[in-house]
Parts: sequence; structure tokens; C-alpha cells
Amino acid sequence: MVRSVALLAAACLLAGGCASFPDEPAPTSWSAQPQLTPQAGPKPELPGEFRPSPGEQGHGQTPQSVPPPQGCKDFNPAVIATCLNTVTGVAPIGGDSQGGVAAYATERGGRLVKASKDVDPVVIAQIDVDTSSDGGLTGLALSATFAEDQLAYVYVTTATDNRVLRIAPGDTPKPILTGIPKGPSGNRGVLASDRKGAILVATGDAGNPALAADPNSLAGKVLRIDGSGQPAKGNPTAGSAVVMSGLRQPGGLCVSADAQKIWVTDWSAAYDAVYRVTPGKVGDAAWTWPDRPGVMGCASLSDLLWVTTTKTPGLQNLPMNAAGSFTGKPTVTLDDASGYGRIGPMEQINDSAALVGTVNKAGGQPVSSDDRVAIVVRTGHDAGKD
Repeated sequence: MVRSVALLAAACLLAGGCASFPDEPAPTSWSAQPQLTPQAGPKPELPGEFRPSPGEQGHGQTPQSVPPPQGCKDFNPAVIATCLNTVTGVAPIGGDSQGGVAAYATERGGRLVKASKDVDPVVIAQIDVDTSSDGGLTGLALSATFAEDQLAYVYVTTATDNRVLRIAPGDTPKPILTGIPKGPSGNRGVLASDRKGAILVATGDAGNPALAADPNSLAGKVLRIDGSGQPAKGNPTAGSAVVMSGLRQPGGLCVSADAQKIWVTDWSAAYDAVYRVTPGKVGDAAWTWPDRPGVMGCASLSDLLWVTTTKTPGLQNLPMNAAGSFTGKPTVTLDDASGYGRIGPMEQINDSAALVGTVNKAGGQPVSSDDRVAIVVRTGHDAGKD
């Protein structure tokens, strides 16, 4: 059985009643069992629960009293930012002044903003990017020690290449990894923390599959780097940033809470796919979508893999066992009026919730408050097995 996702969820369903954002442990080797000793971090509350009137069944329901948005004002308490442009990255950064969730978000056009409920987005950085193909500002990850250093990392397309930049508030963005090939397509790249102190980078093939297969090229790869852009310690090949090769147009990277499962979504020539990241060449896909819904962001929960889609509304729910094998076909949730339309980036908050960004302005059916950053929380059950 797969748990479904609702616009709102009772806070009592979440561990401790709210989300937490622990600091990540220091780097370990690629293969070693991580020793996770997180420290307590800020604990913002997630959106309030739906309280049914006497006689109503509240479990798993979405509130029907939320009015439609009025301009940039969105009355859904799960929405924390509105009127953005094609959100490409999201990352929770702790709590806001009202005890809710605050986040960083990136727009494809080059902005990195800080978002919190009922507050206008604060621009952290404005980067000159090339959006003429499928590139732009397409990926976001935070430093493992963000609470102390406030560092963010972004993946961008420039006039000459694709690259990773490091951003500190009030400072000019600094390139740390440059020379990732640029082409007529396959310029989109995404980032994720590996939960061990390093940064994962998934790169496109720049429209040339031969580059993805070339071990000397940074195109079409999953890379693992440190905060200075150098190959991280413990990589499969010492001195090389390459972990896996053979990607085409990656859309999302996600890592399980125990750092043992890493997933990357990709648009191949024949289908959309999600792969388990393992050292070497891309192997068989863990799951494929021949109908090509535009898989993008993901979140690896304890018994479920969430995958967002940018060409169709909703969220794919893949039931999963502890070893990371899928135990049934995906079900789709948030694909009706209770959802957010087309969803791009996703970042896990805890085992019951994730932050998402919408991409409705890029071909969907936007409402007046799009594009948005919101929280999705799972509750209830849907049949997901054969």
C-alpha cells in the first residue's frame, strides 16, 4: 500500500509533530556506513491540520474551504511562496519568524530567493544565465553546515559552459566547478547533498551521447565534489569526481535519510526513468515511464519514492522496501484540483513531508499565485501493488 499525499496533513502524523532540519555529519567515504549523529536544529511547524466538523471524517481529506488565490495571495496554508517564475530548486532552511518553514528557492531565470509564508521573497542572488536551451539556473543544494556558513550551491548555464557556483549572502557568486560541456540540449543539471558532507551533481550530455560515455568528460555524469569543487574524498576513483556516467537530461537527485540510497531521474531518448546511483555506467532503470510525464524532482522516504512530473500534473508514488526495490506500480496523487499542477523540484523535509516548487508558468495552467513553493505531506493509503 502506498501512502497518498494531501494538500494539508495533521501535524500529529509527523515525527514529533513538526519538521526538523539537523546538521549533517562530517564527510565519510563513499562506501562506508555513515555514522549519523545529527544535532537538534530548528523545528518549524508544518501547515495546520484539517479539523472536520462533528460527524465528518477528517483523515486523509483536504480542506474544501480554502478559497482560490487572489493575485499573489494564496490561502492554502501549505503554500509558503507565490508569484515566482519556473521554480527549479527548493531547500528548507529552518523556521521563519512565525514558526513555519522557511526555504531557499531558485528560478530558472537566475534568481536565488529566500521564501517564507506571507512575506515577499528576499533576493539572495541574481545570476546572469543562458536560458536559450533547457538550461538556466536549474539546480540548488545547501552546504552541510548551512546553519553556520549560510552557503548555497547552484547549477547554471552560462554563455560558454555549464558550471556550479557557491553563493554566500552578500557576496558575489563564486564558480567552483566550470567547463561542464554546453550544447543545443542536455544543459540542465541538478544538485543534492549526499548527507555526508559532499555535493552530488547530475549533468546533462550537452546533446551528445558520446560525451556521456566519455570518462574524461563532465557531461552526462553524476559527480561528487567537495565545497571547493574538487573530487570528494572517498569517491569510487581517487582524484576523479565521476561516480556514474550515461545520463542524458537529468531532472532530480535525492538521497535517503540514512544516505544509503541515491536516486537520479532522467529523460532518455525513449522514456523517462529513475536510476539507483551506483559507481560505474548507468545500468538498468529502477523504473521507466514510456508515456514520458517529465519526471523531475524526487524524495527517498523510508518506504516510498516520490517523483514529481513537469509535463503532467501530480506526484508519482512508488512503493519501496527497505532495500530500495519497488514493490508495486506507481500511483499518482495531487493530479486534481487539490494539487499544485505541474511540479518540478522537490526536497525532503522528513519521512512524511517534502518541499516542492511548481512549473506551471512553463506550459501548465497557472493560477494567479503561480509559480509557488509549497509543502506536501503524505497521509492515508492508496493501492499501489499489482
